[in-house]
Amino acid sequence: MLAIHSCRKSFQRVFARQLSSASHEECDVVIVGGGPVGLALASALGSKQALRESLKVALVEAGDLSKVQNWTPADHTYSNRVVSLTNESQAFLQGTGSWNHVETGRTAPIEEMQVWDGISDARIEFSASALGVPNPDQGMARLTEVLNLQRGLLRHLEQLPQVQIIDKTKVTTISPESEDGGWPLVHLENGRVLRSRLLVGADGLNSPVRAFAKIPTYGWAYDTHAIVATMFHHAKNPFRGLNTTAFQRFLPTGPIAFLPLSPTASSLVWSTKPDLAAALKNAEPSVLARMINAAFRLPEVSIRYLHDRVREAHQSGIPITDAEIKSEIQFREQSHSIDVNSAYSTALFDASEQMAGIPPEGSELLPPLVTSIQSGSIASFPLRYNHTETYIGEGQGSRTVLVGDAAHTIHPLAGQGLNLGLGDVECLSRIIHNAVLRGGDIGSYTSLLPYSQERYLENHKIMSACDKLHKLYSTSFGPVVSLRSMGLEVLNEFDSIKAAFMVTAGSSSRVRVGNDNERLHGDFGTIAFNLAAKGVQGLTATAGVVQAIRGGLTGLAVNGLQSLAKAASSVQEKK
Repeated sequence: MLAIHSCRKSFQRVFARQLSSASHEECDVVIVGGGPVGLALASALGSKQALRESLKVALVEAGDLSKVQNWTPADHTYSNRVVSLTNESQAFLQGTGSWNHVETGRTAPIEEMQVWDGISDARIEFSASALGVPNPDQGMARLTEVLNLQRGLLRHLEQLPQVQIIDKTKVTTISPESEDGGWPLVHLENGRVLRSRLLVGADGLNSPVRAFAKIPTYGWAYDTHAIVATMFHHAKNPFRGLNTTAFQRFLPTGPIAFLPLSPTASSLVWSTKPDLAAALKNAEPSVLARMINAAFRLPEVSIRYLHDRVREAHQSGIPITDAEIKSEIQFREQSHSIDVNSAYSTALFDASEQMAGIPPEGSELLPPLVTSIQSGSIASFPLRYNHTETYIGEGQGSRTVLVGDAAHTIHPLAGQGLNLGLGDVECLSRIIHNAVLRGGDIGSYTSLLPYSQERYLENHKIMSACDKLHKLYSTSFGPVVSLRSMGLEVLNEFDSIKAAFMVTAGSSSRVRVGNDNERLHGDFGTIAFNLAAKGVQGLTATAGVVQAIRGGLTGLAVNGLQSLAKAASSVQEKK
């Protein structure tokens, strides 16, 4: 009887599979999600000859991608969704051929960074030329609008007919092929069913692919919202150079970042408390512009006062006016004895044109004064930390893998969110390529395991460091402020350690993707050699330099930040 039952069950499986095969389409890879990460994966897979010849790839997106592909912004306007691409991410995109289709005139290099503590003003400076970054004129990273990147990826995919784009179509359900799992069946709202050897979730925080695979996730919502906007300002005069410096100040309510886009435009990313974010978003654009200028220039005690005034006005139902906030800022500047001709004065906000001549002392340490906000560019959104327990599905959810925000979300203070996603894509496309060259099954757990092993720890390290930095700078407790300020000032004196930070953050293009399976690390060696010339004594071998720097960096960044973050957490618990 047992044998008969087993045979009957096997027959039912085969019959069900044959029945469903008449109504579904066979695919080797189905990517759900047409954001930059999903498009980058489709582009990477389509760029490899061995994969084009052997794999059928489909990308499903609920939105209308033609709107992205035909995006034509008005002159001198910019989207408020901006990303910072490390040189490593750019090298990957260049290797796939997609970067050639990105409008580089709408991108801007970051050649310098100014980062400082909002309470103590302890500061760290990064310069591409001083730190030995190859091609310093290309910067340590490059800013671009997300739409510009997506449009470039779509233009590249136009040249790859082997990759099928299915947009304006929602995924209704995903089901396993049988009780034992098998290939995932992706049911679309238009009635089509895609049977996929490998299903990739590039579908964001609330990933349907992750839900189908039953992959647990853990994390928390920060008590923080990010405000984004496009800011306009005067072009720097010849004495100040080009607008290629990124500025970030860590305030107790959250960091505020000023990111260059063009000679006269920059992008704002301001992480702050939800009620303050709502008040600033609903105020006049000129009020936000004045508050941005003040946030980079006034002492923290006055910034705190201004925040309270904006909150109180918003809660009363009558937002604070431009005239009122102007008067408040002028009074605070006078109380701190800030001269109207000082770099820390906002008096030029109301000037019809920029002052000519040599700029005041210290102006290179501050961003240009914001003169206006692009209409309709102000937006805000909540911030989260989220990380799945694994990137690969098993059991009935087998043959699934997660990339980008479907696997992890991160605080934007270091601008690493998309870079982590592109790192996932580079790794996964390489793993798939290797499996095809070996004649392996691209959807098997064995083939996908190297992807999870390589990316999980790498992502977790960066996510954890950013989370600890957020907690560390969210306190105004005196001893913690003193410790973090001392650490920042000491770190600023060592170009070698700062350069190691930049290498770790991807300012060096360590990965280059060739036509087949090329993975080079030459630039890392160049960086290490330059570091040795800058004072790393007693180490002559490149490998020794790298190992020593990375070891020291690990001790400093991990142990130090963990200790300070614990202190910060302890203080918050006592409050």
